[in-house]
Amino acid sequence: MKTNLGWFFEDYKLGQVMEHAVPRTVGTGERALYYSLYPARHALYSSDVFAQSCGLPRSPLDDMIAFHVVFGKTVPDISLNAVANLGYAEARWLLPVYPGDTLSSRSTVIGLKQNSSGNTGIVWVRTEGFNQSKKLVMSFVRWVMVRKKNIDAPAPQTVVPILRDVVPASDLTVPKDINFSSYNTVLSGSLFKLNDYSVGEVIDHVDGVTVSEAEHMMATRLWQNTAKVHFDATARPDGRRLIYGGHVISMARALSFNGLGNAQMISAINSGTHANPCFAGDTIRAWSEVLDLAETTNPSVGAIRLRLVASKGVTSALRDPEGKYHSEVLLDLDYWALIPK
Repeated sequence: MKTNLGWFFEDYKLGQVMEHAVPRTVGTGERALYYSLYPARHALYSSDVFAQSCGLPRSPLDDMIAFHVVFGKTVPDISLNAVANLGYAEARWLLPVYPGDTLSSRSTVIGLKQNSSGNTGIVWVRTEGFNQSKKLVMSFVRWVMVRKKNIDAPAPQTVVPILRDVVPASDLTVPKDINFSSYNTVLSGSLFKLNDYSVGEVIDHVDGVTVSEAEHMMATRLWQNTAKVHFDATARPDGRRLIYGGHVISMARALSFNGLGNAQMISAINSGTHANPCFAGDTIRAWSEVLDLAETTNPSVGAIRLRLVASKGVTSALRDPEGKYHSEVLLDLDYWALIPK
């Protein structure tokens, strides 16, 4: 058989390493399409001149573009037959990605657990993204619920990886050339720097965006994400196409500009959960809670730890009295961003 049916749960082995196909050279076209899909306005990714005033040679591509491209490479081997992408941990951005860079991906299976139903299982992988110089650009752990092809296939030994709850601020990578000493808050669109925020502060990002099938199809194809649940309406019992979770992340991150316009670069994701599915017609809104403020190795750059919550309603509540996510909550993302001091 020459066609690819994708991997099923019983095909994965602990320690298995997968070099993912089809490296991708990224350019300013990705940036233009990204801005057509999301209301992203962070100045560092919008202007070469602004980036150069911050010490960079030119404007890098948005951190989420790098994430989507690296993620998309993994889909044919990791989540083509996924029921859902469940979460993230220990994600770190290690080098900026510039137009002209070529990205490739490699994943290692670090955990397996068959579900009690016997029809599906959870696969944990650590994915690494590299540029054309074989330098590590980013890495992250994610876990995916994957269908079994043969229900009678024996369950593997259960191995659930132990993951850090938080990437320590001391482990965050600050681009070596960046300098926020002459940071221009007028051009950035926000007056608020690190010390203007306080731990426990909650910021309502006010705006909302209603998701459509057309933009989701464009985004998912842009990242070469081939997961069946995003394209094929017969892949789910309800006949609905599931909105790619990364689409929700990018939308929420873009909405967070209103209130966090100087939280320029994503440096790490500590944890992330797609709490409930998102479908066309849902209106995404977002709020953030400040979890921590920290110094970095660069005296002009601080780090702000944020909980970014996306919902399809107007609720500010996260969980019900039993500890379960409210049905309106789409995303619960805990991340570090670099911000001028």
